[in-house]
Order: sequence, then C-alpha cells, then structure tokens
Amino acid sequence: MTSRLENYIAEGRTLDADEREIAALFLQQVDEDRQAEVDAAWDETITRRLDELMSGKVEPVSGRATRAKARELLAQRRK
Repeated sequence: MTSRLENYIAEGRTLDADEREIAALFLQQVDEDRQAEVDAAWDETITRRLDELMSGKVEPVSGRATRAKARELLAQRRK
C-alpha cells in the first residue's frame, strides 16, 4: 500500500459514518463509458468462446479437472 493511499484511508477514518458511506459509494461508481467498454469486451469474449465450443474447435474441461490442473501447476511452482 502506498503512503498516499494510507494517508487517504487515515483521512477517511476521520469522517463520520454518513460521510464514509457517501465516499465509499462514490469510489465504487464506475464511469459509464468505461463500463460500456468492459461489457462490450466481455460480450465479445463470451461469443468467441461459445463459438469455439459449439464448433468443436475446443473441448470443454470440467471444473474438477481445471482445479486439479491448477493444483498441479501450483505444486510445480513451489518446487
């Protein structure tokens, strides 16, 4: 955490409960244009992946197999 962020948090803690809630809500807001870009990118990715599955270009992998592969890769990294 940067000192700038630490200072920001410390200042935020001096606010009363209502002010903290308002500040949190403002910080969580996403710029509508940026959100539209993110949504469009996800739509494109979903469409592409679905097309790959439906065409047989890729084969689905079960969640269990995916987790097993992830555990295997993590174990290799720890060696």
